[in-house]
Amino acid sequence: MARLGISPARGKTTDFQPAPVTVCVLTYIPEQAGYYRHRLDVLRMCLESILTNTATPYDLMVFDNGSSAEVVDYLRGLHASGSIDFLLLSARNLGKIGALQVMFNAAPGEWIAYADDDILFYPGWLEAHLEIANAFPQAGLISGAPVRDAARHAQSSNQAFIANPLEGLQISESHWIPDDWERDWAASTGREADQHLADTAGQQDALWEYQGVRAYPAANHYQYLARREVLLKAMPESWTGKLMGHMVELEAAVDAQGLLRLSTTQRTTRHIGNLVSPELAVEAAQMGMQVTGSVSAQREKRHWLFKIPRMRRMLKWVYGKLYDLLYNVRQG
Repeated sequence: MARLGISPARGKTTDFQPAPVTVCVLTYIPEQAGYYRHRLDVLRMCLESILTNTATPYDLMVFDNGSSAEVVDYLRGLHASGSIDFLLLSARNLGKIGALQVMFNAAPGEWIAYADDDILFYPGWLEAHLEIANAFPQAGLISGAPVRDAARHAQSSNQAFIANPLEGLQISESHWIPDDWERDWAASTGREADQHLADTAGQQDALWEYQGVRAYPAANHYQYLARREVLLKAMPESWTGKLMGHMVELEAAVDAQGLLRLSTTQRTTRHIGNLVSPELAVEAAQMGMQVTGSVSAQREKRHWLFKIPRMRRMLKWVYGKLYDLLYNVRQG
């Protein structure tokens, strides 16, 4: 075969060294309508808060799971400017767990700081995560947004840890997590805030302190820090094809490795939801970020349609049928 010249890279080396932490963000915004109408604003807040509030050295990796052209162009712009170190673009939606399998195998860091694309990061978030990782032996998943419900599953390793506690480990129980944080989390995940607070009113939060570092014994699967090898071991052995799900199984797989699920005691990250509320936009501005609030997170006056009996159920049925039609969802 013919060959013209010799590759200019032959015999040369690169001075690139991966940072200890790869911050990984997974995004999927197929359109700017319906549920996704304000999601590009949310993605901007997520990435800008990482870029603004992360002082510890890191590499930023973003995996786009088949988003619209507008979203891809935005990400390509950040990559071209050097804000995103590694940009992975998928031509189709691989499903969440499938995308994580690709992304975690590609991440070069010893540690992976993973987040869905609707997370706000506060100053010092990564340092707080690493402080817990360095203080607590057997640390597995470490999250920055304490959530009371996260302590209800994948707790076997946490329970084994306190059954044979390390010398100097202090444990106390109280209603530690502020109700305002729980209310924010409920609202951002589509739950009824007052009902959530009522359901968890009598629940006590455990607080651990070891080597002067405090942590709640629970983590969540939408944002966490973990060693890369731990996450790779927790991945499914085969390709599942699932568009959603398998996140609770991921937490259980980390728990099965004998590793702890922990959270910072301060809210160092926050779940945004599918729109940027005016309140969050103010927070962003106070941190030097230029993000505009989409709409008020508070529900407006009840629409007259909902005064018709069973109208909500009927509209949800129509919505489901339209979704199937638009996206050619196969039944059965």
